[in-house]
Amino acid sequence: MRVTRPIFALALAALISPLTAPGSAQADSLAGAYLAGRSAAITGDHAQAATYFDRAIQLDPGNAFLVSNSVFAHASLGEWAAAAEVAEGLPDGAEGQELVALVDFVRHVSEDRLQEAIDMIEAGDGPGPLADDLARAWLTFGQGDMSGAVDTFEALASERGLEELAALHLALARAAVGDFEAAHEILSGGTGVQISNTERVVRARAVVMLQLDMRAEALDLLDGYTQAVPDPGLLALQARVGSGEDVPYDFVNTAQDGVAEVFFTVAQLLAGDRNTTLPLLMAQAARGIDPDHTDAMVLAGEFMGATEQFQLAAATYGEVPEDDPNYIEAQMGRAEALESLGQEEEAIGILADLAAARPDLASVQAAYGDILRRDEQFEGAIEAYTAVLDLVDADQPRYWFIHYARAISYHQTDNWDPAEADFRRALELNPEQPNVLNYLGYSLVEQRRNFDEALGMIQRAVAARPESGYIIDSLGWVYYRLGRFEEAVAPMERAVELEPNDPIVNDHLGDVYWVNGRYREAEFQWHRALSFDPEEEDAVRIRRKLEVGLDVVLEEEGGVGVLEEE
Repeated sequence: MRVTRPIFALALAALISPLTAPGSAQADSLAGAYLAGRSAAITGDHAQAATYFDRAIQLDPGNAFLVSNSVFAHASLGEWAAAAEVAEGLPDGAEGQELVALVDFVRHVSEDRLQEAIDMIEAGDGPGPLADDLARAWLTFGQGDMSGAVDTFEALASERGLEELAALHLALARAAVGDFEAAHEILSGGTGVQISNTERVVRARAVVMLQLDMRAEALDLLDGYTQAVPDPGLLALQARVGSGEDVPYDFVNTAQDGVAEVFFTVAQLLAGDRNTTLPLLMAQAARGIDPDHTDAMVLAGEFMGATEQFQLAAATYGEVPEDDPNYIEAQMGRAEALESLGQEEEAIGILADLAAARPDLASVQAAYGDILRRDEQFEGAIEAYTAVLDLVDADQPRYWFIHYARAISYHQTDNWDPAEADFRRALELNPEQPNVLNYLGYSLVEQRRNFDEALGMIQRAVAARPESGYIIDSLGWVYYRLGRFEEAVAPMERAVELEPNDPIVNDHLGDVYWVNGRYREAEFQWHRALSFDPEEEDAVRIRRKLEVGLDVVLEEEGGVGVLEEE
């Protein structure tokens, strides 16, 4: 089900709506603040948007367009108090009331004004069709009417598309009043509705089981999930359960917790949408009601990262406290965001500290290895990847990537034997993985070994990824290296179609044209390659080819370019 709530249509349309003409005395400064805010809003930079729209409001108080955009920016940042303050400046009857209603709803729930929140839903001013009835049930629960809440949940469970959400929240409500038997039956699918085992659902199920003295079953559940998804928070819970520690139920206990969970589960449900605006608002609303909802913090950080707002993402991840089960996941997200900002040293430091503090967590070691590899610290990456393989059941197919990444690192340190062993092990685990086939096949050709096998690997890679310009470039280049010049033309031309601005691919096509006697076309491609700012070493070689031709360059380099199998 898709949500087309007017509040969100308005928020997006506002970004392209014209600004009401300001008074002449304010035109320059107001226009500047407006344009800066509008630009920031379009790119998803909510922090800058809030700053500039707030500045514009000071110059033009009561402008509905400015107020609604400022409210939207503050809400997207999770700054609900600031959003409420700005919202007071929206004139009665002006566009933007729906957005203000969301702010008021979050405020009412967080301040325990449950009846006012119910009244908003009844008046059509609730948080939207996916959330209204679920929230109403929790608000009814908060007023002490468990029977009314159950009736609402059960009525929702009969609506197509809402069965799973309704069942999940009914189970959480049962658990909140201590009816763990009923909660367990629902969460385990005993009532006929299968609830997806997300990390948060598994955590709730395990803790409910513990209240029923089902410790062994809880351990089995956690072990089965973490074998497939080694979530640090669940691994920590698994260790507590395995040690015999008493773990009380503290998942969702109050109406506020329940409404926050509604917003969070709706955000999760909408997370696959291309537009992250609505899911981000839902995640931030969960935090606005329950400031300790760190799953919502992490989800909000993910949405910010998806829109390349890496500074905001890093700050959001940084809000997760160190003693929280989500801390490790948040710190890994923070490191990724900082790396995307070009702050590699700080990002590496975060993961180095995590790897030192938690050498038992394969996910941390893998993330540490990845960032070291991207930073070309290959020796350290090899150590981290080896630690991963020592910690896990390395026969599971999903660990092909660790072998592949370690193989690349070995190759980059000129240590081919273990590199080849890892490439081949990766293929045993994932036989048709195109990246592995391409890398290993190309490397074998360059080493003048196993030409038939190598070409077959690259052809399989192309079949698996027919739209990958880089893999198709490998196929054309291997034909060239094998002296099959005419066969090299078609794949090289296709590679340039797919990667038109890549200097190496254009350079390769130039070489292929040259050996086929198409000299003017070769020179054209080399000029194109230079225009795309290649590495200096490559640029020097391309300029030399333009000066004397490929044949002379190959002679100067002591080879003819065509390989013979050794």
